[in-house]
Amino acid sequence: MNPQDAEDTGEFLLPRSRMANERLHAIIPGGAHTYAKGDDQYPENLAPVISHGRGAHVWDIDGNRYIEYGSGLRSVSLGHAHPRVIEAVRRELDRGSNFVRPSIVELEAAERFLATVPTAEMVKFAKNGSDATTAAVRLARAATGRPRVAICADHPFFSVDDWFIGTTPMSAGVPATTNELTVAFPYGDLAATEELLTRYQDEVACLILEPASHTEPPPRYLAGLRELADRHGCVLIFDEMITGFRWSEAGAQGLYGVVPDLSTFGKALGNGFAVSALAGRRDLMELGGLRHSGDRVFLLSTTHGAETHSLAAAMAVLTTYVEEGITARLHTLGERLAAGVRDAAASMGVGDHIVVRGRASNLVFATLDENRQPSQQYRTLFLRRLLAGGVLAPSFVVSSALGDADIDHTVDVVAQACAVYRKALEAADPTPWLTGRPVKPVFRRLA
Repeated sequence: MNPQDAEDTGEFLLPRSRMANERLHAIIPGGAHTYAKGDDQYPENLAPVISHGRGAHVWDIDGNRYIEYGSGLRSVSLGHAHPRVIEAVRRELDRGSNFVRPSIVELEAAERFLATVPTAEMVKFAKNGSDATTAAVRLARAATGRPRVAICADHPFFSVDDWFIGTTPMSAGVPATTNELTVAFPYGDLAATEELLTRYQDEVACLILEPASHTEPPPRYLAGLRELADRHGCVLIFDEMITGFRWSEAGAQGLYGVVPDLSTFGKALGNGFAVSALAGRRDLMELGGLRHSGDRVFLLSTTHGAETHSLAAAMAVLTTYVEEGITARLHTLGERLAAGVRDAAASMGVGDHIVVRGRASNLVFATLDENRQPSQQYRTLFLRRLLAGGVLAPSFVVSSALGDADIDHTVDVVAQACAVYRKALEAADPTPWLTGRPVKPVFRRLA
């Protein structure tokens, strides 16, 4: 069934998904295991609960099929149930997944990772990005003896741990004394960052940032940060959860040629399987090891951090990226999609209101109101029309499983959505097209 058939009659409903969402909220705080997947991020009663996925498509429990973007919050970059990844996982499942000593798979996965990201000298695997970024911060504090963490204020998420979450509107439960140890610097502004490091002279353990996001780094910006970190004796950490592999097979550090002291990877690394990585300079990483005479750092020690099937998935992903040129394909697909969406919006007279941003491999969109200000109401209208057309798109982040027909269909649906969007703009009121509360920001103080 295509949702468009129901929407054409004004009866696009998801009764089974709606009931499942109620059951989810009854037993799972927030109704999902990631806030960004919550039903508050979708139009009211139109948050599909997924049955299964294959390639670039997913099916909900109401029987609808969607073209999916932003798959698994950018983690499923090869598409769902990718044959090469699934085969690698299956080979390990019958051999056991967790042992009292390291598996040879841990060695092979580490060697494969370091061959793909040659700017790093050592690597340690974990299950999620938060653990990896927090481990990087702990290493930086241990190496420098300094308490403060400097985060990039323009990047939305680094960790679920207190050192970061205390800086967000969802800071309940985080002691004020913890918040005081985290300071912020603006992206792209070396002078402001140097002023911060001077103000907290000999107090800042690290600078942590995404090396790039929705905009490219200004010329020499990353190199300038490298110089600042060296001059002020702090650790430079690149959070490559998103940029890793999507920017280049060696991450953003490989693309821009600036080597951080530490970096963290996840998302695309496992194509949906749970695996993340902390990588970096040997002298720093060894502080969490056994071959030094100093104080030991409790780095990453996770029971499930080296499950063999997840590491096998990671090796398959790395091999596929390199051998099949996946990063280049993601950029090609993204460029085609961005051009199509921009043309569709412009042709419907809303090109200044539905705005596609970001690197081609990591596209997002902004929905602007009649005053060209970001609007959750207009985002709701847009998402509703996309869903009705069989497009599940909290972003326009592509996977390599997309085909030309998928993108063509997406652009057609966007054009139909833009026609409704224009009517709402002309009325200066999108409310009649919402049929429920607007979608909400992930980070907000009150539920």
